Amino acid sequence: MEKVLPITEIEAQFKGEWVLVEDPQTNQSFEVQSGIVRYHSKDRDEVYREAVKLRPRRFAMLYLGSLPKGTAIVLLL
Repeated sequence: MEKVLPITEIEAQFKGEWVLVEDPQTNQSFEVQSGIVRYHSKDRDEVYREAVKLRPRRFAMLYLGSLPKGTAIVLLL
């Protein structure tokens, strides 16, 4: 079984990368606090393809870098 890592450790290890976190533990605001890193890459599409292959039941997709100026994030609920 893979090791559950706290978000501080995930951020430190994978800075500037996209990260697929399985079974994320969240706070009341749904911010990821810990989880199992299943895949990571600087290429977002590569991480998405791996998520499709692995088909985790619960997961979070995180970007652990600075977004370029003018970038917008759209959340669909």
